[in-house]
Amino acid sequence: MDLSTIILPEHVFVGVSTPTKWRALQMLSSKAAHCFGLDEAVVLRALETREKLGTTGIGNGVAVPHAAIAAMTRPRGLMVHFAHPVDFEAIDDVPTEWAFVLLFGEGGRSDYLNVLAAIARRLRTEGVLTAMRQTKSADELYSVFMSDTIC
Repeated sequence: MDLSTIILPEHVFVGVSTPTKWRALQMLSSKAAHCFGLDEAVVLRALETREKLGTTGIGNGVAVPHAAIAAMTRPRGLMVHFAHPVDFEAIDDVPTEWAFVLLFGEGGRSDYLNVLAAIARRLRTEGVLTAMRQTKSADELYSVFMSDTIC
């Protein structure tokens, strides 16, 4: 799975401030709607509906809010580094530093699982989270996350 076809450099945001998970979902919906030409209310409703089923905070400072959106023809994503960690009620109770927003079409649920697995594999790669914590810009964060080699 080539994550660089799902998350583009211009869809990476650093230093985003939001006080709560629900405000974060509003902000993420706004950014996704703008980036992908979607209706913000539709995106927000879908992300909130999914979040109410159970947290998308997967642990280790990472959340993966995701939803099926009828208008999506292929998986698309955003990567966001929060200015201050947000309580996403993660499974390990660690506040969320990064959100990976994934949107996919109604028929693309298996695609979503493949993307999620690729993100999880990348984050488990030794040194990736440490290197991500040291980045200062969206370009730097994108390069570190997508890089095959971490020094």
